[in-house]
Amino acid sequence: MITRRRMLAATGSLAALAGAGRTAAQENLKVQGAATDLSTQHRMGKMQITRSGSQPSQRGPAEYFTGSVRIDSRFQGSAPARVGGGIVTFEPGARTAWHTHPLGQTLIVTSGRGWVQVEGGPREQIHPGDIVWFGPGEKHWHGAAATTAMSHIAIAEALDGKTTDWMEKVSDEQYDGRS
Repeated sequence: MITRRRMLAATGSLAALAGAGRTAAQENLKVQGAATDLSTQHRMGKMQITRSGSQPSQRGPAEYFTGSVRIDSRFQGSAPARVGGGIVTFEPGARTAWHTHPLGQTLIVTSGRGWVQVEGGPREQIHPGDIVWFGPGEKHWHGAAATTAMSHIAIAEALDGKTTDWMEKVSDEQYDGRS
């Protein structure tokens, strides 16, 4: 039977262990000649946190997008990593031009409703929680539905410093699924 006394004894032991662990970590840092603040461990390593709102929003360039598109929280790994991406928000009816990615692209839909299409394939509807993978060199487009905005996280790797090959704009007929 679990009693209050046993719970207090168990949690008291855990708290003591946690305190001992912190002290051991601080002592380890002292031995290495580093500061004793545990948060400095993260600054000494390779982890990086980019705080929400710390970067200005960018407009999607008109040469690559139709309609109003906003790009937030862009990120790019440091060599040897080659991954990058950002959060892209499409207002109703907004979309990318046709494009490819040399190493493919992953989209994680976070809000709204939208469309994706690969060349020669049907236009497919996407919703929050959907994950879309476009293979390397696969010509495609993506964007919001006609009456609903859509946001997704876009992730792609660079090959020789390039993540995207942009092509012609998606026509209204293609966007509407009439061609």
